[in-house]
Amino acid sequence: MINLISDTVTRPTPAMLNAMYRAEVGDDVFRDDPTVNRLQKKVAEMFGHEDALFCPSGTMTNQIAIKAHTQPLDEIICDENSHIFQYELGGYGFHSGAAILPLKCENGKLTADIVKNSIRPPADWLPNSRLVVIENTGNRTGGNFYTKEEIQPIAELCKAEKLKLHLDGARIFNALAESGDTPKETGERFDSISVCLSKGLGAPVGSVLTGCSELIQKARKIRKVMGGGMRQAGYLAAAGIFALDNHISRLKEDHKNAAQLAAALAECSFVKSIKPVFTNIVIFELDNSMAGDLFVQKLKEKGILVSAFAPYTVRMVTHLDVSKEMIDQVCHTLKRF
Repeated sequence: MINLISDTVTRPTPAMLNAMYRAEVGDDVFRDDPTVNRLQKKVAEMFGHEDALFCPSGTMTNQIAIKAHTQPLDEIICDENSHIFQYELGGYGFHSGAAILPLKCENGKLTADIVKNSIRPPADWLPNSRLVVIENTGNRTGGNFYTKEEIQPIAELCKAEKLKLHLDGARIFNALAESGDTPKETGERFDSISVCLSKGLGAPVGSVLTGCSELIQKARKIRKVMGGGMRQAGYLAAAGIFALDNHISRLKEDHKNAAQLAAALAECSFVKSIKPVFTNIVIFELDNSMAGDLFVQKLKEKGILVSAFAPYTVRMVTHLDVSKEMIDQVCHTLKRF
């Protein structure tokens, strides 16, 4: 099977498995796992932050950041397509007692003007604007990304208005591969960053939350109460270290493969429209001749797995486990569909 459902379906390479097998481990709840400590230090230094915390998932790192930055009756400002709004079960309310203000933005990207116009005035009947969350890259908006020049005005506004700024960096290295920005240039603009290791980087599990020492100390307690304290987690952290050392430089291959898929889809009569392809995500709309579920089933019969995003919308995601030869095969199948 050629699996284009998501970049979360990647499996560890033999070299990554070997690194996991050889990992030195301890008990991370007691901060005694040397490999976890090494991963946390590595990510914090990459982004120019003081400290970091390894967690089981990106949803957890996002929710920990929200909890650490807010208190009940505060409000989060984000794009309406953001993962924290669409796919985290309303965790902002469940864990933090916070409200959320999802905004309609062009290509799913906030601007300083949009944020400024969304800040609540002081009133007994309004929540307190407290946190701005940016997602980079944007999942539902086709993998588009912010550059440091786009983030800078938002960061300056947040500082002036005493708002915290969090980055959901689910695919941050995909963004950096295209923007040319460095992790440190990104880190200096945010109060916290969630760095996912289990998507394009190919690790089996895990995300890392970065920030100042005070924030991460608070985050450790929140992680524990959420059930995220892990013991010999170094086996997983070793996969993350290997991914950071070996898989960032190859991300542009995934982007080229996604562009090739989009070009093939553009020649298909049953495709109504295709979102611009920025990185490794291809989202397209079918015409009325075929529903998304039927299209997904027909491709599955041909050994190709994709996902239906809406009744007539389909998503394909390229990643480490999809080769150029596989993409050629998918394109050939589409043209003969």
